[in-house]
Amino acid sequence: MSSVENTIRKVVGGGLTTSNKVARQLKNPWRKHPFLTGIHEPLKEEFSLTDLQVEGEIPEALSGCYARIGPNPFKPDPRGHHWFLGDGMVHGIRLNGGRAEWYHNRYVRSRSLEAAGGPPAAPGPRTGPGDTVNTNVLRLGGRILALVEAGATPVELNGDLDTVAYTDFDGALTSPFTAHPHEDPLTGEWHAITYSPLMPDHVCHVAIDCEGQVLRQLKIPVSDGPSIHECTLTKHFVVIFDLPVTLSLGAMAKGFKFPYRWDSERSARVGLLPRSGTSDEVIWCEVDPCWLFHVANSYETDENTVVIDAAVYETMFAHGPDGPNGQPMGLERWEIDLSTRQVTRSTLDAAPQEFPRVDERFFGQSYQHTWTVGLPSSPVSNFAQPNSLFHHNLSTGQRQEYSFGPEDIGGEFVFVPGADGAAEGEGWLLGYVINTKTDTTELRILNAQAIADGPVACIHIPHRIPPGFHGNWIGDL
Repeated sequence: MSSVENTIRKVVGGGLTTSNKVARQLKNPWRKHPFLTGIHEPLKEEFSLTDLQVEGEIPEALSGCYARIGPNPFKPDPRGHHWFLGDGMVHGIRLNGGRAEWYHNRYVRSRSLEAAGGPPAAPGPRTGPGDTVNTNVLRLGGRILALVEAGATPVELNGDLDTVAYTDFDGALTSPFTAHPHEDPLTGEWHAITYSPLMPDHVCHVAIDCEGQVLRQLKIPVSDGPSIHECTLTKHFVVIFDLPVTLSLGAMAKGFKFPYRWDSERSARVGLLPRSGTSDEVIWCEVDPCWLFHVANSYETDENTVVIDAAVYETMFAHGPDGPNGQPMGLERWEIDLSTRQVTRSTLDAAPQEFPRVDERFFGQSYQHTWTVGLPSSPVSNFAQPNSLFHHNLSTGQRQEYSFGPEDIGGEFVFVPGADGAAEGEGWLLGYVINTKTDTTELRILNAQAIADGPVACIHIPHRIPPGFHGNWIGDL
């Protein structure tokens, strides 16, 4: 440890104490739950590290914080546990002037965390069946927000990633919210499709303007309580994915905390909601049963055709209760003919892959570049263990690949433009990579157009950041 003070805050019994070394893996007598042991074993500390080892040169244009959130159960119980449900912890590295100024990790201060013996809960309103927030972190309406799907209220964080308060946008948000709102870069509006186990007969379209003002909350009838992890946008539509993962009363009766399962008897459909339309105006289009978590992008080619690119699975939550599982079908393109309501599916790349990201300045528009993480080839994929990064040039059909390393496990990588006026795809990719041999982590920065060349910079974190979900670059304003 250098003379520059680094602090480690151990969260115990609602208080914070100081320790001078990184805690090693805990020795609790859990069963070998795949999402509570190994690389997923939770951290108990909140670190504030300022003396970070850097290899290579950090691009000077990167001024802001890369933050990613994920589950980090404070007092885990393997009985009925599911990866999606652990207490939220956000991990961030601030970059400025070619330097790595700090790394912070912070629990999201929920009531459930406090009830388990953690630090005091943050103030603010709650909605939904619980207040655990662990899935995405981004800036919306001038606030840094931590988000989760299926009902819980968003959580505002400050610039150091500490929890400020739960927020319902000054009382305007009365419906559930989601982990995956999407911004239309042409209008500044955000759109989301939200659901909750407390309202199995409908979902909601929520629209929020660039100032954080809620514009509308429209109820859309559905059946069976579908899980809708993601939505997407085109110029005229908000896209709804009503697919065969639904609320399972049987799973609830057995005590599973994540009670959503694959329903082999249920049909699948895609809904195109005109942005200011009513629920009666949704254009529903049948599609072969399948599942998707994440869309790369979507757009309209003409007045009758919508294109959607996404990482698709044959099924999901059909192979056990512990976490995401399903047969990956690669990166697909869905073309929807609005005149016939037919969906044509084609394969862009059959390799198992997840977490597609694009240059967000082109979201909802015709585009050329997307980046995904490659998954291990197995009958049932575990997207918690990505082993490579792909760059797809959709205009040429070419794919570049960067392997994280034989002992490394990566996660979602996000794109940051090199400059305000940079062409699409000109910039940097940022993401965390775990080294399983040393139990440490790196933030790797790559040239988005030349990922095969490897990182231009690596920022070392002297402990393992457990695999998480989503993050974003939160640039200085």
